[in-house]
Amino acid sequence: MPKKKIIKSYPEEAVGIRLSSHEKICAERMKAIQDSIKELNKEVKCLRQDVSKGKGAVSLLVFIATILAALIGMFQFK
Repeated sequence: MPKKKIIKSYPEEAVGIRLSSHEKICAERMKAIQDSIKELNKEVKCLRQDVSKGKGAVSLLVFIATILAALIGMFQFK
């Protein structure tokens, strides 16, 4: 038995066209979102490095202040 030919009506074709254009717009939006996420990840990495440098600087200053306080305290008692 031969298959019946399904004839699409005009509204069905229009819906298909609308869906394909919608998918194209969504794909562009998703690409833009992915690009901005990648950029934000780079910025977060830079900020983490800056914070790590700041923590290192603070710990160095605390170490130097401790040594200075110990030296000053040693000379005060003699």
